[in-house]
Amino acid sequence: MCKLFIGADPRLWQSSTRSVRIEGLATSVRLEAFFWDILSDIANRDSLTLGQLLTRLFNESVQEGHNLDNFASFLRVCCGRFLALQLTGDIPRSPDSPIRDLDADAILDRERTRNPSRNPAPASLQADATIRH
Repeated sequence: MCKLFIGADPRLWQSSTRSVRIEGLATSVRLEAFFWDILSDIANRDSLTLGQLLTRLFNESVQEGHNLDNFASFLRVCCGRFLALQLTGDIPRSPDSPIRDLDADAILDRERTRNPSRNPAPASLQADATIRH
């Protein structure tokens, strides 16, 4: 079983740091090549640069009141969700299907129905959003 994972190209888990400017503040994000590739695929679907995608993800998450102390972990989860939602058919596999055109509310409702134990924590348990520079 493990050979399927350990036999993969080692470049997939090599990490690199990229600089991004969010709200005028320069910061850096360190992720494995595997995740940078997925984020690039997501950005390309909506004709965004990687920097534009990261800025949108950060800003929209902060607007929702999420704590982003570990932005890199948040981005890894975004990648995992993207792949998982493709497996369920909620996000089309075709790279020609922009994410912005999807009905996010309907997708989230279906996801909650499929996974009731994974519903988000109440807002009262979420801390203020911050980013470290």
